[in-house]
Amino acid sequence: MLFSRDRAGTKPMRRAAATAIVLVAATALPAAAKSGASAPAAPTQLLAPAGKAEAPVKKIIGPVSGLPVPRFVSLKSGRINVRRGPGDDYPIEWVFEKKGLPVEVTAESDRWRRIRDREGDSGWVWHSMLDGRRTAIIVNKSGDGMPIALHAQPNTSSPIIAYGEPGVVAQLSACKDAWCEIKASGYEGWVRRDAIWGTYRDENFE
Repeated sequence: MLFSRDRAGTKPMRRAAATAIVLVAATALPAAAKSGASAPAAPTQLLAPAGKAEAPVKKIIGPVSGLPVPRFVSLKSGRINVRRGPGDDYPIEWVFEKKGLPVEVTAESDRWRRIRDREGDSGWVWHSMLDGRRTAIIVNKSGDGMPIALHAQPNTSSPIIAYGEPGVVAQLSACKDAWCEIKASGYEGWVRRDAIWGTYRDENFE
């Protein structure tokens, strides 16, 4: 199977034609589109350096929602304004243009939520633009752009069902220790937790 994506360019317009790597067979799944003014950081800069373990994320209870902060959610709409502060009177920093992208809620203010995306950019969005359903983005820690194996079970000795290109957005079903179960393009299986962005390393759920 092939999970493919639209190759993201630089801001302000991140739109490009899809590029496919044929592995078995698949349906294309476009990646994020985000418009704005600042230049994005390279995805590999958001990953822990090789050999350096990430510290567990310290969480608090959100003063408005009563939910943990920080926490991962997904984008509910295909077009979401991200503002400099928690209110309509603050300028728009950029616009998300892809429904379902995972983002991290890092603060709450009344009905506004400060979010951070995979590139490390932060801003404020209206609370109803966020969805509690989890998604994840396939990444490649080595930065070589090679696809990631999707296994039938949470171990490397189980059969490989498919491969996913870095940048593909998938539904996140469960995480167990070093593995997470994802679903995209009709295929469901397990990938290494460090091969996706959208979950904490010490977070287990079903």
